[in-house]
Amino acid sequence: MLKHLPLAGLIAVLSLATSLPAQTPSEPVVDLGRLSASIEDLTRRVNPAVVEIVATGYGVVDQEGRRAGLLARKVSGGSGVIVDPAGYIVTNAHVIEGAEDIRVGLTLTAAEAARQASVLKTGGAMLDATLVGQDEETDLAVLKIEGENFTALPLGDSETLSPGRIVFAFGSPLGLENSVSMGVISAVARQLKPDAPMIYIQTDAAINPGNSGGPLVDLGGNIVGINTMIYSQSGGNEGIGFAAPSHIVRTVYERIRSDGRMRRATIGVRSQTITPDLAAGLGLAMERGVILADVYPRGPAAVAGLLVGDIILSLDGKPLENGRQFDVNIYLKEIGGTAEVEYLRGGDRKRDRVDPVSYTHLT
Repeated sequence: MLKHLPLAGLIAVLSLATSLPAQTPSEPVVDLGRLSASIEDLTRRVNPAVVEIVATGYGVVDQEGRRAGLLARKVSGGSGVIVDPAGYIVTNAHVIEGAEDIRVGLTLTAAEAARQASVLKTGGAMLDATLVGQDEETDLAVLKIEGENFTALPLGDSETLSPGRIVFAFGSPLGLENSVSMGVISAVARQLKPDAPMIYIQTDAAINPGNSGGPLVDLGGNIVGINTMIYSQSGGNEGIGFAAPSHIVRTVYERIRSDGRMRRATIGVRSQTITPDLAAGLGLAMERGVILADVYPRGPAAVAGLLVGDIILSLDGKPLENGRQFDVNIYLKEIGGTAEVEYLRGGDRKRDRVDPVSYTHLT
């Protein structure tokens, strides 16, 4: 509109604009240059610990010109992350499902990449990997490559996360290795179905097929999750991705590494989430929480004095809101350790020590 003003009017408008006091921002202005440099530095540090996984085996295919249900050589791919300099890698179990041969593609270190003059860098070494163990319930697997002094990332504490935290997804989406995307934590402890066996971190960082098994990291380069799945109507990223939380990943990794399998701790109970309908039917005073639906005879909880119908208030001082939360926090405990359970029986608040914590089954 200014181009239609006479010259005198334009000068008056510009004079008024320059005389107005500048508004003081209520929040500090972000230095985008420093932010960009920090992200570039983070990417250089994280990339060498991220690997591409190629799994070869036999599977059922249904391709044009072939009969349905035909077994054929099948090659699938995904991502993984080195969590120990000795060559231990965490990935998703579905990435290596049915594999007879597993190969791991390394990423060049920052020093190796700097020695290459071209912007089109050559890839790192391809190494054979062995399967240490896997856990179907959490969809996690541990691999091992031979060697030492590999670049590794530390496992962070996913329980400190909150919505809005900036995170980065690394991996090989659609086979495009050394890819990184940025987003935020959309939700924590997302349960995809009622009483589902896993909880996830939800993020809007771009995750696509091939990202599975790659790390979700925070600004410090700590692994806060393992990218596992997406919700999509198109087959690609729509901003709804899910990662296995690092506090679960750590337990699964450590137990598979030590035992070759996942042993879940238990105190010998079956928990159930309290709903308004359940509370009304049983005449409970609480409409939310956890109730013991069963206590196994001679189990650790029965020996400690817990009974069917006890309402669990907290475990080791941590308030509980649903049965799955109770189960997860139990099976993550060290086998042979102690669990402090606070519960409500009738109108009385009680506290018992369950000792020792045993294990359920091997997977």
